[in-house]
Amino acid sequence: MAATLKTWAAALKQHIRALYLAMKDPRVPRLAKVLIALVVAYALSPIDLIPDFIPILGYLDDLLLLPLGIWLAIRLIPADLWAQCKEAAARQAFEMPRSRRAAAVIVLIWGVALLSVAFWLWQLASG
Repeated sequence: MAATLKTWAAALKQHIRALYLAMKDPRVPRLAKVLIALVVAYALSPIDLIPDFIPILGYLDDLLLLPLGIWLAIRLIPADLWAQCKEAAARQAFEMPRSRRAAAVIVLIWGVALLSVAFWLWQLASG
């Protein structure tokens, strides 16, 4: 089981690298680039949309959202171009950058969500 998870995690990391390369390729359609940017930014963000300390739900984003985003992004890239990006990612040894902007976006989403809940509760209490 542990070997299977390690293999799955390594493949996920390799796909993120290939998507990062695809995002920089001018032949990739714009819609795919937008989705790729979101997926890569989320994968590189040090902050999760659903924090991991929340039981069960905390890992759903890592187990469902990220692979689903990767799958969809790959589907939007032409097959031959995706193959080239995968090969380039396998050949190149590079360190993926950490995205502070992505972390800021996640913090902003959480802030808006918390403010919305607070406003809703305030409306409930006063009304």
